[in-house]
Amino acid sequence: MKWVSTRRNSPPVPFIDALFAGTAPDGGLYFPQQFDPLPASSLERIRSADLAEIGTIVGTHLLTGEITEQEMGPIVRSALDFAIPLVQVSDRAWALELSHGPTLAFKDVGARVQARLLHHFTDGTPLTILVATSGDTGSAVAQAFHGVPDSRVFVLYPEGQVTDVQEAQMASLGGNITAVAVAGTFDDCQGLVKQAFADDELRKRVWLTPANSINLGRLLPQVIYYFLLARLARSSDDEGLIVSVPSGNFGNLTAGLIAKRIGLPVRGFIAATNVNDVVPQYLRSGIYSPRASVRTVANAMDVGAPSNFERIRALYDDDLDRMREDLVGAAFEDTAVVAEIGRVYREHGYLLDPHGAIAWLALQQHLAQSPRAMGVFLATAHPAKFREVVEPAIGQAVPLPATLAEALSRPRSSARLRVDYSALVDLVLS
Repeated sequence: MKWVSTRRNSPPVPFIDALFAGTAPDGGLYFPQQFDPLPASSLERIRSADLAEIGTIVGTHLLTGEITEQEMGPIVRSALDFAIPLVQVSDRAWALELSHGPTLAFKDVGARVQARLLHHFTDGTPLTILVATSGDTGSAVAQAFHGVPDSRVFVLYPEGQVTDVQEAQMASLGGNITAVAVAGTFDDCQGLVKQAFADDELRKRVWLTPANSINLGRLLPQVIYYFLLARLARSSDDEGLIVSVPSGNFGNLTAGLIAKRIGLPVRGFIAATNVNDVVPQYLRSGIYSPRASVRTVANAMDVGAPSNFERIRALYDDDLDRMREDLVGAAFEDTAVVAEIGRVYREHGYLLDPHGAIAWLALQQHLAQSPRAMGVFLATAHPAKFREVVEPAIGQAVPLPATLAEALSRPRSSARLRVDYSALVDLVLS
């Protein structure tokens, strides 16, 4: 398997080069040169397999020629040592709960597998992990790499725009983890990180590796959990299974589309966003207009220029009509999101976080138009991480899981940074 740039102006590379580089020399993002479908026998195994076995099958298939099943198995079993349950919420809607890892967010899947893949492929050269986060990515990456030898991590987040719990999880670990509070938006943080990876002089001095979903090591493991839907998809009727994905930087949705391309039996996907809806607008109008992000109650989705949408466009050769065959968009304002958290809790006894609530809303909108279809929405974070939003919505306190309580009790330390690339370089080199 070779990996090519979305911009098609860089030569194909093996996975190990794409893993450590993050971005291609032409500034594009790596994605598979080809999509070989899973053999029918593998898909049949997946239908009755547990998470670790699914991860071994899918991971080995995606990295054919790069890693053996015997090598992939221990990586996946060590990384994915927590449950990812599929919970029925209503007669036609299920939640894929991705919030049971160490930091109680879906980012644990990609970050923990990536950390182990880097260790598997590295030659011992010290790594500098540089990542921008709008919320849960930072805490997942920090936890996954905390204490890993020969690595140091800089997590950039928009100051005052993440929840108290999210900041605690990033800024209280210390050691090889440096939390960086940037006086700007997530897009500013992401811009600084992109500038660093395009800086040849800096990369001569430190071995930079990204840890958000622009890196294949973070993105590809997310393909794994979509195959947990294979058993449910099998029982779906002729209209097929629709999957609603809360979308910010669009890595999660990209992983789902890759899963479909290699054989996941689902009908299609919904790109569910908050008012930062540049992709739903593109799907409707054909006009793509990135813009400054707007702050909402679903902060991990406050992205006005989603990096991974470049990958999605490349997957479809920028053919909008083909993209629309697999993908529709939906967007919701804060008032609807908060109201739906309360309504679903009262009527179904199910507690949503703001991001999951957006995916749920989008799925309900679709199911209302397709009376025979069934659907799954991705519940990407534990509601307790967003108590500021969830508790007023349901009118009662949300119990704090022990891992979050422990993080909140630890002292915090963040470096403060203005939106100034030279200041970031000084920090990385210090």
